[in-house]
Amino acid sequence: MKRLIASCFGLGWMPIAPGTWGSLPPVVAFSIMLHFGAPALAITLVMAAFIVAGSVACVLCVPAVAALVGKGDPGEVVVDEVAGQAVAYLIIAFLLPSDLSLKQCCLVTGLGFFLFRALDITKPWPIKKMEAFPEGWGVLADDLLAGVLAGIILLIGVKLLVTA
Repeated sequence: MKRLIASCFGLGWMPIAPGTWGSLPPVVAFSIMLHFGAPALAITLVMAAFIVAGSVACVLCVPAVAALVGKGDPGEVVVDEVAGQAVAYLIIAFLLPSDLSLKQCCLVTGLGFFLFRALDITKPWPIKKMEAFPEGWGVLADDLLAGVLAGIILLIGVKLLVTA
């Protein structure tokens, strides 16, 4: 069961780019809510739920999965991506205009996805340092920080591209 949860119910078992697949649940939820004009509070609550669920699952399940497969950060573990991707969107939820066009919704969602994945994959300083935390905490911490940095860059991008 822990392996199933850590893989985000099988998304981590996808043969190509499992972390990218793991990022999709918050992306899909955010884009649908944004497109249909959900209130910022609703978007925030959903993203916060992804963060909490992904974080708890990561900390509780990763040690068992890592021991089972013999890797400290198994590729199949993607609940950390769920949490990290949601952080990027949480940061901007209250700062988006309520009247975004479909094109603007796609732009914001896509840019947030791209930024998070780029930072998560390349792990620039200080993201890489977060991996030093023990067990599931290190697996989680780098993604949460990547989400924070992606959210900050996304916020700047939204201010420049969408509200300009």
